[in-house]
Amino acid sequence: MADIKPVSEVGCDSRNLEQINVSDTDPEEEEKCTCAGEDSKETSEKIPSLQELEEVLHSAPRSCRHGDEVWPSLYLGDMFMSHDKLGLWQLGITHVLNASHGKLCCKGSDDFYGTTVKYYGVPANDLPTFDLSPFFYPAAEFIHQALTSGGKVFVHCAVGVSRSAALVLAYLMIQHHLSLLSSVRCVQQKRWIFPNRGFLRQLIVLDRKLQDERLSKPK
Repeated sequence: MADIKPVSEVGCDSRNLEQINVSDTDPEEEEKCTCAGEDSKETSEKIPSLQELEEVLHSAPRSCRHGDEVWPSLYLGDMFMSHDKLGLWQLGITHVLNASHGKLCCKGSDDFYGTTVKYYGVPANDLPTFDLSPFFYPAAEFIHQALTSGGKVFVHCAVGVSRSAALVLAYLMIQHHLSLLSSVRCVQQKRWIFPNRGFLRQLIVLDRKLQDERLSKPK
């Protein structure tokens, strides 16, 4: 892929920007990843308050790249990378999930990517009042089907830290049985994220629901 200057967005400290466009998971790093293999665990974990969750999110280093592999074959990034069809092809991306479908400057559509990439658009607004929760399960299923079929998924919104990040967190919680805190820490190893307060509240509700379901399962 041709070198592309890193994106500079609100909330990203330009002093920490990496000089590469996309980060991939190093096999050695993957072995060390504390979230790898946690999908088999169904133990309950303390459900964080909104303040506690924001403190964890604030504690991570701020760096912004156009895309990062936050889980094997699952990339999280911004609209700049979503427009780079050649770059996506070089990464082997087979599925694109656009969490800002139909919004300003986001070109995503089936027509844009053609027949070689499966596209799913979520018309979310990055506002605390927007209810993203109805898309948690459909988006998680889209990602799950793509990865289990051997595909590679790119999930994005405008900047890649709020709408798309919330959907990736929901995927890890729903499909891999990670708690919300574990999901956040997993993604933070690869990318700085910060979903808005409304999305965080909705993820806390999801965390409570999933933990209640696991506790109520007959053993």
